[in-house]
Amino acid sequence: MSAFEGMWAALAGIGRDPSSGGYRRFAWTSVDGELREWFRGEAARRGMALEPDRAGNLWAWAGDPDADGPGLALGSHLDSVPDGGAFDGPLGIVSAFAALDELRARGRAPSRPVAVVCFADEEGARFGVACAGSRLLTGALDADRARGLTDDAGTSMADAMARAGHDPAAVGPDPAALRRVGSLVELHVEQGRGLASGGGARVGVASAIWPHGRWRLDLRGRADHAGTTRLADRTDPTLPMAAAVLEARAAATRHRALATVGRLRVRPNGVNAIPSEVTAWLDARGPVEDDVRAVVAAVAAAAGADPAEESWTPATPFDPALRDRLAALLAGEDGRPAPVLATGAGHDAGILAAAGVPTAMLFVRNPTGISHSPEEHAEPADCAAGVTALAAVVEALA
Repeated sequence: MSAFEGMWAALAGIGRDPSSGGYRRFAWTSVDGELREWFRGEAARRGMALEPDRAGNLWAWAGDPDADGPGLALGSHLDSVPDGGAFDGPLGIVSAFAALDELRARGRAPSRPVAVVCFADEEGARFGVACAGSRLLTGALDADRARGLTDDAGTSMADAMARAGHDPAAVGPDPAALRRVGSLVELHVEQGRGLASGGGARVGVASAIWPHGRWRLDLRGRADHAGTTRLADRTDPTLPMAAAVLEARAAATRHRALATVGRLRVRPNGVNAIPSEVTAWLDARGPVEDDVRAVVAAVAAAAGADPAEESWTPATPFDPALRDRLAALLAGEDGRPAPVLATGAGHDAGILAAAGVPTAMLFVRNPTGISHSPEEHAEPADCAAGVTALAAVVEALA
């Protein structure tokens, strides 16, 4: 069994729902703790120094970035969306460790410090803010706001961190940790079919991340009996919610964007009770910021309510020189540069790029393009190609 296969097998059962086959790996839970312990173990096996930052991200360093840096960072995240796939996030971390193993087996030692990073709470599935760990690290997310975020059970992020052994009072931007990073390369399974339908390349390079955000719609009504209250006497918030869902699809079509209402909370949530309140979360993204904003405005008008913006990430281009260098480095046998493609998915790499860190992303081919689902997949040969590509990146950059 290869090092990659061994690590992949060790992760396979952590946080997996046997009924759906998907993963429920939420930040600052016992499952997250098990994943973080796995990461610490892999770092220790390679003699890497484990350095948590103030935001709770984990950095495993080979070499001393304070004495010999700044260094090259590789990695991704281990948390998931509800019933998420196996590859989104973990592929980048397992591949980073495996790439260092491949170089070591060839007797090639990097001349610069190299880190494998595990970003905390990238998906935002528990507390609602995506890329929370990298946003806290860079100061893009206010620490007091983060500490006050709550999950569906009413547990605050501060309390969840404390229970997991991380001091919430220490949370905040960490310039010292950022100064250690001269460049970051995040490998990720492609969340689309750009590579699968684009000529057969196993690995591609990201050009940019589309602007995207999340908004919350709080729609109020009046609870009442479903069997005795006349339709004319009802104040039912599910009606404007339904109008908002339909308008999200229509407005996204008009504005060449994407919009999804993927989460709802209904109170009191009884079959025979008219709801008193519905909360809906809108995800909107697209190539052009004005088009995304137009979609949000149209949904707000349909709902008759002002949405609360929970997160917003503007268009984020990756470092052009680094992007072009990696595309040339990973050229195919015909000499053509690796495919370069934009993505609508948010990533920690985008947060660090916006903070001024030279950053790039590699994508590994996904045969169906399905992601955030138990059906998410990458073929073993494509994963191996990703490891080889990442090893080549380390040789070139470190």
